Amino acid sequence: MTMSLRDRLREVPAPEPVLRRGREAELTARQREILDELGRIFDKGFVDVTMAELAAQLNCSLRTLYGLAIGRNELVLMVVDRNLRKVGRVANRAVDDGMTALDAVKAYLSAATVAVHDITPEFADDMASIPEGSVMNAAHSEYLIAVTQALLDVAVEQGEIAAVDTAAVARTIAGLGREFARPAVLPLLSSSPKDAADAMVDVVLRGLTS
Repeated sequence: MTMSLRDRLREVPAPEPVLRRGREAELTARQREILDELGRIFDKGFVDVTMAELAAQLNCSLRTLYGLAIGRNELVLMVVDRNLRKVGRVANRAVDDGMTALDAVKAYLSAATVAVHDITPEFADDMASIPEGSVMNAAHSEYLIAVTQALLDVAVEQGEIAAVDTAAVARTIAGLGREFARPAVLPLLSSSPKDAADAMVDVVLRGLTS
């Protein structure tokens, strides 16, 4: 029996969450609100911000923040990971079994690159400066690549494109958003990392069918 596109996606293991599902389910409405607000604060950069300063900006107690994480960097990882998972769920829902495999690749990556649409140079610099941030981003990037390869494999199996090294293609196009969001690259672009990545994905996919 031929597996559907969505079944192929479900076969790809997602990275381990920073905030475990059981722990997230226990969060109060105020804690969820704080995590959402932290995302907006961290966009301006975070390496010089203390937990006390965060508490002041959030109008909450230090105890409340330490009830969420042991320190600022863990809060950063929690916020970023939570956002990436939200984007990932939307990207997975963008794939429909009625699509061609290449249309699914395009829809999936277009939804996934929302994660880098509004990234700021300050945040990109700070995220690159903490080793655990690089590790987490790499895990999410590998998941994105694996999903893209799974869809490209379907395109080859169904004769939509000629046989190619799908691992190489997936690593090229699925990594564009992250590449364009790098601190050294971001200032060089004339468009957002998302728009630049989406445009290059289009170029590559058109090349596969020509």
